[in-house]
Amino acid sequence: MKPRIAISMGDPNGIGPEISLKAFDALKDELEVVLVGDRGAFQAHAVVLGRTIDDITLREPGGDAGFGGIPVSFGEIESGAGRRAMEAVRTAVELCRSGEADAMVTAPISKEAITRAGYPFPGHTEYIAHLCGTRNELMVMVAGDLRVALVTIHVSLRSVPPLITRDRVAARIRQFDGSLRRDFGLSAPRIAVLGLNPHAGDGGVIGDEEQRTILPAMSEAASDGVVAEGPFPADGFFGSQSYKRFDGVLAMYHDQGLVPFKTLSFNHGANFTAGLPIVRISPDHGTAFDIAGKGVANAHSLIEAAREAVRIAGRRREFRESSRQAEAAHSHSE
Repeated sequence: MKPRIAISMGDPNGIGPEISLKAFDALKDELEVVLVGDRGAFQAHAVVLGRTIDDITLREPGGDAGFGGIPVSFGEIESGAGRRAMEAVRTAVELCRSGEADAMVTAPISKEAITRAGYPFPGHTEYIAHLCGTRNELMVMVAGDLRVALVTIHVSLRSVPPLITRDRVAARIRQFDGSLRRDFGLSAPRIAVLGLNPHAGDGGVIGDEEQRTILPAMSEAASDGVVAEGPFPADGFFGSQSYKRFDGVLAMYHDQGLVPFKTLSFNHGANFTAGLPIVRISPDHGTAFDIAGKGVANAHSLIEAAREAVRIAGRRREFRESSRQAEAAHSHSE
């Protein structure tokens, strides 16, 4: 049987439904694709593309969603659009948790729109973690062998330093190591850890977080068998291509990791959320309101995200099976 992927439509006023339709066309021969969202949004984008939606597999949010005939306003930031986007996310999560889908891919949402709609979450990642009942989700940006994870995610820059604690960094290193093994099939991953300060603090001259928190956290993780090196100065790490020597890179904050990642792999990368009981991934770009409704959006990142989601779901199954066999063999030997 083909793997089944649920794609939530994203903000209906952005490019989400358009690239979802394009992804459906590109993937339908290799995957079973379920588009999740309200019919009117997909219909509006289909008209722009000169196609119908008669051939798609569609799952609309149930319950009291009540979208009815709400129109799409291309390029506009609206609370109603934010609510429609999040209802699609919720429905896709339900499909994964019930086993009706093997993984979910989320098309881009507008953080401003979902805030106007009353959602107390800064983005997809935190909302999906809430729906799944988990608290320690980890954002991992993926493009081939390049994997960049974040210690802090959607917080203001001034909030970052107090969050770079020994316990938090050690937990993120361990979590990243576990994901590289379980989700990416690496038996002995090597992780590069970036410093917080310019030049990784320059021996404490420009800041002491490296000596005070990051290095002790790395030592703590090493006691559990995790191989982590650094902390490396972030400014030259990517430009020197040092990332190629590692299986994953752990950045301290959002832009420290995502600016170089997107520079190296824009439209080819994906955002994977480790630490969830389901497989969730998204493209590495936003709603692109400026080109919404023009039919010119590039769906490549969404398509690659769906393929990566299938690979991760498969690796998770293999990891669970190998772990089960190892436990059985251990029990038998006793």
